[in-house]
Amino acid sequence: MRIEYSKRFVKKYKKCPANIQRAFKIRLNLLLKNKYHPLLNNHALSGILQNYRSINITGDWRALFQEFDNGSTIYFAVLGTQSKLYK
Repeated sequence: MRIEYSKRFVKKYKKCPANIQRAFKIRLNLLLKNKYHPLLNNHALSGILQNYRSINITGDWRALFQEFDNGSTIYFAVLGTQSKLYK
């Protein structure tokens, strides 16, 4: 599986606290092993974000991504708190 990141995602990742960065790495490894592990709460979004999926990083932090090439490429677009992402 190939993982790609948007510039926006990388910028936010670098600015977020170290504990969130560690949590993302752990969740990414979990995603690579099992896309639908219950801890991830991997789900499709609706409305203007209907082309994206979301996974839980922590209780409040989420990572939004898209899947391409029948799921063989995952493109992380946005990282942030739930309240900031879903305004």
